[in-house]
Amino acid sequence: MYLKQNKVGGRIHLIIAHGYRDKESKKVRTKTIKSIGYLDELEGQYPDPITHFKSVVAEMNRQGKEADQSASVKIDRNKRLTQGESNRKNIGSAALSKLYHDLGLHTFINNRTRRWDTGYNANSIMRLLIFSRILYPGSKKKTYEQKDTYFDKTDFTLSDIYRCLTKVSALKKAIVSHLHKRMLESFGRGNELVYYDVTNYYFEIDEQDDMRRKGVSKEHRPDPIIQMGLLTDSSGIPITYGLFPGNTNDCETYVPIFKEIRKDFDFGRIIVVADKGMNTGDNIAYCLLGGNGYVFSQTVRGGSKELKQYVLDPEGYRETDGGFKIKSRQYPRTIYVTDKDGKRKSMRLDEKQVVFYSPDYDKRAKADRAAAVAKAQDMVKAPSKYKRATAYGAAKYVKNLVFDEDTGEVITSKEKPVFDEKRLSEEERYDGYYAIVTSEWKATDEKILDTYRGLWQIEEAFKVCKSDLEARPVYLSRQERIDAHFLVCFIALVIVRLLARRLDNRFSVAQITESLGKASGSYLEQNWYVFDFEDEVTQAVRDRMGIDLGRKYMGLGEIKQLIGDTKKS
Repeated sequence: MYLKQNKVGGRIHLIIAHGYRDKESKKVRTKTIKSIGYLDELEGQYPDPITHFKSVVAEMNRQGKEADQSASVKIDRNKRLTQGESNRKNIGSAALSKLYHDLGLHTFINNRTRRWDTGYNANSIMRLLIFSRILYPGSKKKTYEQKDTYFDKTDFTLSDIYRCLTKVSALKKAIVSHLHKRMLESFGRGNELVYYDVTNYYFEIDEQDDMRRKGVSKEHRPDPIIQMGLLTDSSGIPITYGLFPGNTNDCETYVPIFKEIRKDFDFGRIIVVADKGMNTGDNIAYCLLGGNGYVFSQTVRGGSKELKQYVLDPEGYRETDGGFKIKSRQYPRTIYVTDKDGKRKSMRLDEKQVVFYSPDYDKRAKADRAAAVAKAQDMVKAPSKYKRATAYGAAKYVKNLVFDEDTGEVITSKEKPVFDEKRLSEEERYDGYYAIVTSEWKATDEKILDTYRGLWQIEEAFKVCKSDLEARPVYLSRQERIDAHFLVCFIALVIVRLLARRLDNRFSVAQITESLGKASGSYLEQNWYVFDFEDEVTQAVRDRMGIDLGRKYMGLGEIKQLIGDTKKS
């Protein structure tokens, strides 16, 4: 708003006016907020009316007030929509902007890209990619087409986005290290426990390359995959990640990831928590030689005969309510370690074994197996209906089943397929039993169990990446851009998990992303927007972060002020 002086018949008339840019013509328009009066009449009331009313307008602007918090907007009922016009904009991204700037990403990216010989602003592109990955995940092309959904400036092209991805991939290590330092400084991060797991992402392509290789797909698909190892802290906030060729065994990703954190991160002694896929001699040796500890799950069915006997022996178990029981022992184990010459050598170590039985896990194991058992029984009756790919998970329960090496079809042999009752019975003996091995022999059984149960947070992180953030880079082929895509997903995951923590972990990531995506408004007239969504998530954002997303009407200036305030880190 400003003080406007109109000449009327030789006299000066003062009004408080509001200037705005017309959305269609792009020209500046003026709206009268309040008529004050003629200057010559006002001079009898004020020594200097112009100075006085300029200060009044300044105070109104400071408080964001227009007259008595009311405004009149003239509506042209004959006005029509313009094809392709973007009238709806998101304001929920303000919550993401707050954390983006609290993490110092704007400063880091601006500083690192200042000398790039480009015509685009890398920080603007990264903000768009990260916020859209959280709120409206899609291809880079779709993200660009929807860039006007946000109030931020997006003066770059689709080609600029791809060029930026190619260059920003080189910043991966520096960005991850920067985020870790900011987490330590500004948010707090426990350094004693870290959780590690591996997943993979498939690509619907015909030809493999150096990274996209055929391997053991978590989704049981035949497509080439990329392996991703992810490390999180005890709050489920990601620390770092690594990408590996799809034919890399899960256990082989462990040492490279932990070499990186030993070199680039300020960690003291840590306890690594992981599932049985990481429980190898080389990984345990690397962990212990680095002065660290481990809590790994241990396969029971695939374990030694002695371990199986110990698990099934009822002696020593402590029972609690609901049929849950637990026991432990210190027990020596021989592991095999690869030396610098590539030779395998045996190594003896003492570790604590914690085993427990859960009736709920017992029921879940049988329920999870039920579909495979039913398929196996049907396979015995009609083996020609199945191929190697469709028999996955069920074939192990069928004896005399032979597949053609080329076609994968079942080959008819002299011996008919028979359901393997003995195999099923042997597996069912161990339903509900779990074993954990650990270097932390002084910790109580319950402490070890609680520590291991925290592994669900990294499983949840992978779920968020694959479902809520739709991380699979379907439309990218160049390796640098694929690397940059996963970097964007990693940063998005850090922000959204941090946001969940800021909101006291009351809401799932899916709830948060859905609500912030719906927190949008439509253009009315004269730079006014009307908003139509509020729920408990947006209310929590207001209460916990001081970002009010619940106002029904807001002028463009107020919106820019709200967003601008989130950039003050």
